[in-house]
Amino acid sequence: MPVQGCDYLGNLDKYMVLQQFERRLESLVEGTFAKAFRGGLQPVEIGKKIVREMDLRRAVGLKHVIAPNVFEVVISPKDMERFQTFKDSLILELKSAVREHAKDEGYSLVGPIEVFLEEEPNLKPGVFMLGAEVREQDNPWYGVLLFEDGTEIPIAEGTITIGRLASCDVVYSDPSVSRKHAEISCLDDQVVIVDLDSTNGTKVNGTLVRERILIDGDVVSVGNANIVFKAL
Repeated sequence: MPVQGCDYLGNLDKYMVLQQFERRLESLVEGTFAKAFRGGLQPVEIGKKIVREMDLRRAVGLKHVIAPNVFEVVISPKDMERFQTFKDSLILELKSAVREHAKDEGYSLVGPIEVFLEEEPNLKPGVFMLGAEVREQDNPWYGVLLFEDGTEIPIAEGTITIGRLASCDVVYSDPSVSRKHAEISCLDDQVVIVDLDSTNGTKVNGTLVRERILIDGDVVSVGNANIVFKAL
């Protein structure tokens, strides 16, 4: 059903997640983006509805509480036009709101977070529809790597190699990165980074490491590039 907003959530954790979401959005709408936020659908309305759908559609299992990880937001052509200049950034912020809410509430996500923004010609400006579902990845996954350009790579079984070689899973052309610089893999349900004898070394939170178990929020530095690890 079309919605034009949602009730006050009444939960401090939810409020803080949405407050952070709103603050980050403010940085997106300075200058040329500001005009897009004068009237019409507000992005924070979408964030509030997504958070509420996670709560409503959660499923209690034997060991975990599973929440939706895939969301389809359908908006009017007029609102899509308003959002177009910062659509990718908005989707990243919505994903971040999902991730933070799942962490705060102790929800398990069985696959990568996906947010799709689509338009429906019959919708009026300010009205949107939201679909939410639990979509499992084929292989078990343990977290996600967040790159500086907004790219996300889920960490599943197997090894992710980082380096300058085209055969690496994550390729950097920066000369400060070695041909095969480091690898990230899962070992006994833990995510481990290993430096592959790189020239400039691999750092975690600014400290050079040879091998390290990653925890939520760790910043991995490979040459001049930074990668953030987010655990489930």
